Amino acid sequence: MSTTTLTKEDAAPPVAELPVRKASTRKRLVPYWLLLPGIVWLLVFFALPMVYQASTSVQTGSLEKGFEVTWHFQTYWDAFQEYWPQFVRSLLYAGTATLLCLLLGYPLAYLIAFKAGRWRNLLLVLVIAPFFTSFLIRTLAWKTILADDSIVVDALNALHVLDVTSWLGWTEGDRVLATPMAVVCGLTYNFLPFMILPLYTSLERIDGRLHEAAQDLYASPATTFRKVTFPLSTPGVVSGTLLTFIPASGDYVNAELLGSTDTKMVGNVIQSQFLRVLDYPTAAALSFILMAIVLVMVTVYIRRAGTEDLV
Repeated sequence: MSTTTLTKEDAAPPVAELPVRKASTRKRLVPYWLLLPGIVWLLVFFALPMVYQASTSVQTGSLEKGFEVTWHFQTYWDAFQEYWPQFVRSLLYAGTATLLCLLLGYPLAYLIAFKAGRWRNLLLVLVIAPFFTSFLIRTLAWKTILADDSIVVDALNALHVLDVTSWLGWTEGDRVLATPMAVVCGLTYNFLPFMILPLYTSLERIDGRLHEAAQDLYASPATTFRKVTFPLSTPGVVSGTLLTFIPASGDYVNAELLGSTDTKMVGNVIQSQFLRVLDYPTAAALSFILMAIVLVMVTVYIRRAGTEDLV
């Protein structure tokens, strides 16, 4: 049996390798240091408020006597049982507004991506220009647009559109303001840019040579759109619908300013419970119920659409 003798060179690594190892360790830690500010931000402004609201939802008491955690989970069932119509209404309004945003935003995004030419940047600025105005002011402007004596309502009456919407229960006779249609119009307008921008980004990435190849294969414009353009733009469709539906389902400004007591959404109930009724446990429970419903719907939607569409 041979015996191996260890020398000093074999027992310890060369001194020159130590700085290299330290540099390699620092390089591996750089991404974590870059993530640290974002993690701290999420902990302070997202995780901690969520924990606080979760504890609030299982408290009992009153504003005079104070609230204490008693793990009263019955609040969730009582809140849902009492306000389930507002949940259904919120999802219906948000879903309708999301569909309208898709129908209105896709042609505009297609135009900007493929047909705008040198006007592309100007059109993109016009899309995001409403963000330079307060959300509240933009919504209040729709009270003038949808007023009973406005040009828009007169045109809808002349086209007999309000006859159809009134039959569907979305308007009341010749009146649009303070109806479900007014709330949906406000939601559609305010969240339309959230649909257009992801769609434009997805469409702009499509290689124009694919359209040329489809034309060389004698595909009609409709076939080219159905077989090439729309399938390749589905990441933008998925992202746009999520960015529109999620905030729209929890919105309360449009229903408050453009609707009536019959068009209140769950966001209005939460706002009222927090700031008027001062029933903090019920308000917190409603918030978590809404979050859970939206989370389940989004998860199912992403799985049906394919998670690869978000890449």
